[in-house]
Amino acid sequence: MIPGFGNLMQDVLWCFSQVKGTIDIGVTEADIISTVEFNHTGELLATGDKGGRVVIFQREQESKNQPHRRGEYNVYSTFQSHEPEFDYLKSLEIEEKINKIRWLPQQNAAYFLLSTNDKTVKLWKVSERDKRPEGYNLKDEDGRFRDPSMITMLRVPVLRPMDLMVEATPRRVFANAHTYHINSISVNSDYETYMSADDLRINLWNFEITNQSFNIVDIKPANMEELTEVITAAEFHPHHCNTFVYSSSKGTIRLCDMRASALCDRHSKFFEEPEDPSNRSFFSEIISSISDVKFSHSGRYIMTRDYLTVKVWDLNMENRPIETYQVHDYLRSKLCSLYENDCIFDKFECVWNGSDRMFDRNTKRDVTLEASRENSKPRAILKPRKVCVGGKRRKDEISVDSLDFSKKILHTAWHPSENIIAVAATNNLYIFQDKVN
Repeated sequence: MIPGFGNLMQDVLWCFSQVKGTIDIGVTEADIISTVEFNHTGELLATGDKGGRVVIFQREQESKNQPHRRGEYNVYSTFQSHEPEFDYLKSLEIEEKINKIRWLPQQNAAYFLLSTNDKTVKLWKVSERDKRPEGYNLKDEDGRFRDPSMITMLRVPVLRPMDLMVEATPRRVFANAHTYHINSISVNSDYETYMSADDLRINLWNFEITNQSFNIVDIKPANMEELTEVITAAEFHPHHCNTFVYSSSKGTIRLCDMRASALCDRHSKFFEEPEDPSNRSFFSEIISSISDVKFSHSGRYIMTRDYLTVKVWDLNMENRPIETYQVHDYLRSKLCSLYENDCIFDKFECVWNGSDRMFDRNTKRDVTLEASRENSKPRAILKPRKVCVGGKRRKDEISVDSLDFSKKILHTAWHPSENIIAVAATNNLYIFQDKVN
């Protein structure tokens, strides 16, 4: 993803669907969206923001008049997940910002999701209530306790219909296990455990145990002055509960097998592409840092994202990626400016669609679209916008010098089975879909 733009598959005709959020006037830092995630069916879409809030959107049911056209996403539940805290031992403020949200597969009528800020992971239960019990023996209808001497008969409570209420309740709080900032959480395929990763360590948790976790990766050196890399992202394999990967700021990926040893300091596989010496510059180390790593749905491939490229790796080939896609290559000439305004440290995400594609992997072509309110007419087909470097530009092109680096798409999610994507641009959530939808 690039500032204000996204790179999508060329063979899909993309339409604007809807936008959620207020216009830019009066937007506070707390309103900026920091993570986006569909649940396993795509019926729910959750966002977290820098103010510690989680907003869940639910997709409307099919209309009888247009059975093939699915509805929009509307607000289903909003709750405060994290509050600002203060670490008195280290004299540090702990932000309430939601770093990641991960859904658990639905087992019953309720939904469960994990949310995390820099230090604490919480398990939330989101459930509906449309009936309430009435006719208690020891309480009156207002909930006050009755005088026992006035109770002369036994009543059987009954359930009465009520307006639908959606309740979000914290079921587990997993705290006090991370010294550094949590950058990733990933639910295991056994659905009994999950992992949380910070800059130097990865911990394995059981959903039923909140006061103990197992440290499965620790790259902290004995002397912190010898620190050369940090963990940037981690994810479990979609099918093998013993396997996971984590990426580093040095542009490397390590595949680990928990069957080999309790502490996975020794990796099973190591993925790294040697740098071309002719391309080396002052910024090489910064832009080679991997900001996101994702297994394909099949589990055969890994996709990684650094500042200027997306790479697809085959688990059976460690020495180089099988595919490399250049993303906003025109920013190479702007690395100096991006370094000065800290935008070079932005952590962009990558995502597979339901059939394990992102760019069109056959033609390797991409299309660049802009997320803006000016193009926000429902069902309107989005016109590709090409960014050019210097020289004359066409009417539909935009100059790299006119990009507003304060507006960027860092967080994105793809519907698990349809061509519907959700992207977060500052405080707005844009939803795009293919023309078929």
